Amino acid sequence: MPNNNIPNKTEIIRLRDIKPSKDSVLGYGHFNTVHHGHIRYLKYAKKQGKKLYIAVIPDSYENGKRRFQYTQTERAASLELLGLADYLVLLEKDDLYEATKSIYPEKLILGTEYETNKEINIRKAISFMKNMNKQVRFYAGEIHYNNTDLLNESETNLSRKRRDQFREACKRQKISFDDLISSTDNFKKANILVIGDLIIDQYIACEAIGMSAEAPVIVVKELESRKFLGGAGVVASHVKALGASCNLISVVGEDENANWVESTIKDKNIGSGIIYDSTRPTTFKKRYVVDNQKLFRVSKLEDHQISKQIEKEIIKKIIDFSKKCNGIIISDFVYGIVTQKILKTIREVAKKENIFVFGDVQCSSQVGLITKLEECTLIFPNEREARISLQDKATGLEILSQNLMKKTKSKNLLMKLGGDGFIVYENNKDDQYVSQAFPALTVNPVDVTGAGDSLLAIMSVGISSGNTIMETAALGCCVSSLAVENMGNKPIDLYSIKEKLILSFS
Repeated sequence: MPNNNIPNKTEIIRLRDIKPSKDSVLGYGHFNTVHHGHIRYLKYAKKQGKKLYIAVIPDSYENGKRRFQYTQTERAASLELLGLADYLVLLEKDDLYEATKSIYPEKLILGTEYETNKEINIRKAISFMKNMNKQVRFYAGEIHYNNTDLLNESETNLSRKRRDQFREACKRQKISFDDLISSTDNFKKANILVIGDLIIDQYIACEAIGMSAEAPVIVVKELESRKFLGGAGVVASHVKALGASCNLISVVGEDENANWVESTIKDKNIGSGIIYDSTRPTTFKKRYVVDNQKLFRVSKLEDHQISKQIEKEIIKKIIDFSKKCNGIIISDFVYGIVTQKILKTIREVAKKENIFVFGDVQCSSQVGLITKLEECTLIFPNEREARISLQDKATGLEILSQNLMKKTKSKNLLMKLGGDGFIVYENNKDDQYVSQAFPALTVNPVDVTGAGDSLLAIMSVGISSGNTIMETAALGCCVSSLAVENMGNKPIDLYSIKEKLILSFS
């Protein structure tokens, strides 16, 4: 029986060595950093004919600067590892028209960004295909928000592949194991202010008894429960566990849960900027779990906007705490705490005091837009949030991310892709977009609830302590993996990170 998991053998050739090929498909692009969006595109193109040719744009310069982060040879080598293309064609000029004439494919598959592209060589190639009664399709890749890899491969194989991908990403960014270990020593230099919605997450372990005879309802027996700080609270807990200093500003109700919050924050040595609001309960979420499988969640919350008086109190605390911090995290669950006036204050304070700003708007069960966060050092959308905020269902991930960075005037962006990991986009000192994909190291997660919070925390601590964004992203890859290996929001400490790094580099 053939092993369908073994990649096809890919041949790298020059355009001058090609002869026309029947029932072939031609793709085209620079593939500067191969990420999940490219894989979607390549898999689709692969299904359209017997042989898939991918024309790789050559190295070139624009205004004295190299257009792409990696050379054509390096980009082709990354594509070769995927084993999706039959031939990788190294173009000597950025000339798609010459490639279509030489290969004479039945179908030309281009990314959606080329549909309105006015470059002469693109328009000539499209016209040539149409004049020859050949097909031209524009495709960004079918969007999936969940990973299905375990249907096709064993957990062991997937884990090995993802560790390989992680090491390859580090290699491309010239990051060594020693670099990452050393960078964690800087975390104590970070002093972070966290602002946002504080949540108490309660996990209730149950035993399944069966189906009720009275109605089609599952009956469970409660065994044990445990409470965790969630939302902005767990972000602050991660920051503190990483060795940085941390203060937290949030709003709770006048209830017993608020007392638990204050006591827990004090035990963790997190500076408290907690404000009490009699018009809302402390946000409380119960998750019922049977054998590590969540059955359902019950939330007790109010999401109306805070009063003007509480808004003033928060602004005063921001100004006070910002005098000694070098990073501000906005953890917005859209429960009414992070107002436009508060965001404006953060922007003004950050500019005045030269403070890094990191922002995340989590919209899993609420209505909110990542575009409300402007002029940030780094924003953290997932793909669904990015597409909703820009009203864009079709554009590829690369252009989508760059458009979101431009709209929000943000310096950098981390696109979260769930089970497919994440991509970091950096606008570097030469005003060029540099990107790198990192895999999800944990193939079969126990609880994905806190992955985004852990990533937000370590990226903020790492950058605020002077580490590069790519070094910090590699550490973030390990931290988010650790976060999903446990049930509940448990802060990740430095010892666990170093152990994960040893495993990932082995």
